[in-house]
Amino acid sequence: MKDKRPEIDVGGKKYLRIPVKTHVITNKDNMVEVVKKYALPEIKENDILFISEKAVAITQGRAYPVKEIKAGRLAIILSSFVTKTPFGIGLGIPETMEMAIRECGLFRILIASVIGFIGKLLGRKGDFYRVAGYKASSIDGPTPNTLPPYNTYVVLGPERPDMVAKEIAGEIKERTVIADLNDFGGKILGRSDKSIDKFWLLSVLRDNPLGQCSEQTPIGIIREI
Repeated sequence: MKDKRPEIDVGGKKYLRIPVKTHVITNKDNMVEVVKKYALPEIKENDILFISEKAVAITQGRAYPVKEIKAGRLAIILSSFVTKTPFGIGLGIPETMEMAIRECGLFRILIASVIGFIGKLLGRKGDFYRVAGYKASSIDGPTPNTLPPYNTYVVLGPERPDMVAKEIAGEIKERTVIADLNDFGGKILGRSDKSIDKFWLLSVLRDNPLGQCSEQTPIGIIREI
């Protein structure tokens, strides 16, 4: 966790964020078993487990080599209009846009593109993803700093993140969340318990304590200290 502190103050309380290192997760892994092997020995009562959405998606078989994705003409055109951001490639290449079309449906992506274009003319940002939904915004494209082999993959968002969080929580007997984090913010995609406050969670995780490069720590533990 280079340049990241394990402790953080939120609302007058101090929390420890403990990264948990694992092997390189693949589609042959079961997320419940990964958690039980690596995180369960470290968990204490009243901890909150948080898991990278990318790791969950990979175990669900939702990671695709870029070279195997054939982008259509529309995906090529639409991707050229995507604003590039400092935290990832997003839908800015034909392959990620093609997967967004497959995930969200052509009609929704077209509507999102039109509204996004109008929003840009009005000086607004983010309209495209607000309309396209989390399935589009959760797509991760290939980046050179990502842990291999996923630096050459497109990874979709996880399916049924709430259900996954509840299944894991049932095994470890502690609250669990699935989070989509980067160095510029994030989203909470799944919670085992709806009483877990998303805004509080994002405050605790705002500096992306797991990192997003080659740390190989897709799981973390939040502990009040």
